[in-house]
Amino acid sequence: MSPAADRSPLDVVLGVDAGTTSVKTTGFAVDGRAIAGAEVGYPLDEPHPGHAEQDPVAIDDALVRTIREAAAAVRQAEPAARIRGISLSTAMHGIAALDEHDAPLTALVTWADTRADEQAERLRAEHPELHDRTGTPIHPMAPLPKLVWFRAEQPETFAAARRWVGRKELALHRLTGEWVVDHSLASGMGLFSVRDLDWDPEALRVAGIEAGQLARPVPTTCVVGTLTADAARETGLPQDTPVVAGAGDGPLANLGVGAVRPGVAACSIGTSGALRLAVERPTVDRARRLFSYALEGHRWVTGGAINNGGVVLEWAGEALAPDLGAHAHDELLDLAAAVPAGSDGLVMLPYLLSERAPHWSATPRGAYVGLTRAHGRGHLIRAAVEGVCQQLALVLASMQEAGNRVDEIRATGGFARSPFWRQLLADVLGAPVGFAEGHEGSGFGAALLGMQALGLLDSIDAAADLVTIAETVEPDPETAERYAELLPFFASVYDALAPTFRDLRRFAPH
Repeated sequence: MSPAADRSPLDVVLGVDAGTTSVKTTGFAVDGRAIAGAEVGYPLDEPHPGHAEQDPVAIDDALVRTIREAAAAVRQAEPAARIRGISLSTAMHGIAALDEHDAPLTALVTWADTRADEQAERLRAEHPELHDRTGTPIHPMAPLPKLVWFRAEQPETFAAARRWVGRKELALHRLTGEWVVDHSLASGMGLFSVRDLDWDPEALRVAGIEAGQLARPVPTTCVVGTLTADAARETGLPQDTPVVAGAGDGPLANLGVGAVRPGVAACSIGTSGALRLAVERPTVDRARRLFSYALEGHRWVTGGAINNGGVVLEWAGEALAPDLGAHAHDELLDLAAAVPAGSDGLVMLPYLLSERAPHWSATPRGAYVGLTRAHGRGHLIRAAVEGVCQQLALVLASMQEAGNRVDEIRATGGFARSPFWRQLLADVLGAPVGFAEGHEGSGFGAALLGMQALGLLDSIDAAADLVTIAETVEPDPETAERYAELLPFFASVYDALAPTFRDLRRFAPH
């Protein structure tokens, strides 16, 4: 770390991590210490099958509330602390329509929404090159297919929309009054040219919108402005407090665990999961299995996200072991640990919420294959968590096959509390996995990006030095070899069942 010489030892940046179901703001000192923070939750509404949306006003109210509470907590913990600025991490891929008065015409349609499944399938067949141009897989998570859905299914709303904005644009406007979006969030929309760092004309044509309906793209280290008078009053911060654009939660998760140097990948398993690698330029996977999102300057993040992480274990508890009660994660994993690696020939495709990488299709469904009378619920649970890790192993293989070197893996997420799951991940990936001490999450990454933007750090390379790896789990050679043998079978089951998944769609609720 090489902080600027004139900084105060109590300089603090508020890192805001606005996720899918809550926003958490933490004050970080420039030496990496977390001073204090606050968290506020909000609902994810699912009014129809496949719909996953939020109230744009409610999530912005939560944002300013958590900033206010975090700032107060920082002052209480460190009375001499000076809050130098705010930097934002937000969930990616959301989109909402605003009218000519900037009032919402729609809810914020989140990444988890699959209503644009048919539009994404058609775009993938008719315009596969858009993945290469924008770095965003053509999938219903992305705003591009969502816009095509709105144009087809809600033409009056589509025609009335003055702006189309996401979670980051709403937050920056609430704080500064500016309509801008950082390059990182823009690069996850399917509308942004990774070559030109501007809105892609062909993608806009396909979506049926104009560049003027989108926010102005800016670098992730851009100081967008200072707080408006209203935002200053709502947050309790001075009006001259600078606000840094920040980046998407996925790329910033890499920064938060110090995975910013070549060959260091970040793996996370929360409700969903991801495996990402920092690279020096936007990459194009010719097989179109990976995304390419901006982080900072010449630093990009490539990899893949999966829809099904901890949610699979939650389902297993509800469906297979309701007698254990809610949130009996330890008991479930104890049952799984009593079963041999490979679950005695039982494979589960864990696609309970369809799937993203590396297939990028909303049609897959969950499936057990190889089930016999000899299998008990321990086998079913172990096969489920093995399936989550095997899906991440497919992402890792895709990254390597695309020419990316992976020398080290750093992992975070709720699963990391379980020694069994930590060992399972190392065994299935066939590589050592390091677990960071503290500073898990995108909020720390946002704060580091803000420190660089505000001149408090020379470079975000400092992240690699600020993060301590508390434990490294080595794979068991024999078990890792068994999972390496099983992975091709796991992949082949998806290939074999893909036509069946498509046929089953007509029986599913809409």
